[in-house]
Amino acid sequence: MMAQFPGVGDTLPPATLTAPDGSPLDLSHYAGRKLVLFFYPKDDTPGCTTENIDFSALADDFAQASTALLGISKDPPAKHLKFIAKHGLTAPLASDAASAGLSDALGIWTEKSMYGRSYMGMVRSTYLIGADGRIARVWSPVKVKGHAAEVLTAAQAL
Repeated sequence: MMAQFPGVGDTLPPATLTAPDGSPLDLSHYAGRKLVLFFYPKDDTPGCTTENIDFSALADDFAQASTALLGISKDPPAKHLKFIAKHGLTAPLASDAASAGLSDALGIWTEKSMYGRSYMGMVRSTYLIGADGRIARVWSPVKVKGHAAEVLTAAQAL
């Protein structure tokens, strides 16, 4: 039997992530607000850098749409700090390094394969959460080009 992961209409499982400064970041902090969670594989890789720069460039537009942003990977907080500083990112980041964390609960931390080698990795995915706490839209897997703008349009319409 396949595991059932949260989808459109469901609420997110409770989760505490780690902010770049090492402090805990509980998703309940965003209760009552629209929220975009964009999960990406790894800091400072080409696609992930482009995605983070694109969301950062639109951060003010998301704020005008009353929508919070949060980029999430399994990278440790110290790596996030370097990534933010290197690229001038303004979209907040968080680490989901705990085993059985949020990305595991959503089914997007999964076994991948490259060059015949299997490894665990993040499926690039984005979740738009409504102010009611329910998942309004899911993009998975994500193609980076134009994605942040598409998510902004969906957030504005929500």
